[in-house]
Amino acid sequence: MKTNSLDIEIGTSLPNFELINANSLNNEKFSFSDLDDRHLFLMFICAHCPFVKHLEKQITELYMDFQDNVQIIAISSNDINTHPADSPENLRNQAKKNNWHFPYLFDEDQSFAKTLKAACTPDFYIFSNKGNSNFSLFYHGQLDDSRPSNNIPVTGVDIRAAVKALNDGLSYNRQQIPSLGCNIKWTPGKEPDWFS
Repeated sequence: MKTNSLDIEIGTSLPNFELINANSLNNEKFSFSDLDDRHLFLMFICAHCPFVKHLEKQITELYMDFQDNVQIIAISSNDINTHPADSPENLRNQAKKNNWHFPYLFDEDQSFAKTLKAACTPDFYIFSNKGNSNFSLFYHGQLDDSRPSNNIPVTGVDIRAAVKALNDGLSYNRQQIPSLGCNIKWTPGKEPDWFS
């Protein structure tokens, strides 16, 4: 089901977390305390979604362009009982195929997605690090205007503009347009209140 990302108040703090890192040899845990002092680009994605597949190459380019100033984390919160294509093994295969060496976390009980009101794949967040692990939401919106069926090139222009503003110490003055993708595949009977 096509779903837009939700409106979240800018300035929201990054919640604490500890999740399985599917992009590690033995599914080690990755937690809030493992973050470094760079800003944070966080995205809810998965292995099977056509909206995510449409952006995979650009995610790789963003990773290569941002890694000096911005750390990247991907998270999959889909229920793997209903969608086994998004299992940790398949997330790891997706990361390997796209040369992603950033943490790719598996939110097994979907609690982290619910805390951040993630609604779709992909769903993009940029948190500024103001020091002392004080991560504050700076941007929540689309990667760019491209969608799988609209023939607009994938450039990452919205994310790139937000990161540039953040690195330049400026506010982001453009409209934060919601992302669009497949809804997160919530565990049946445990859907969040906002999902209908």
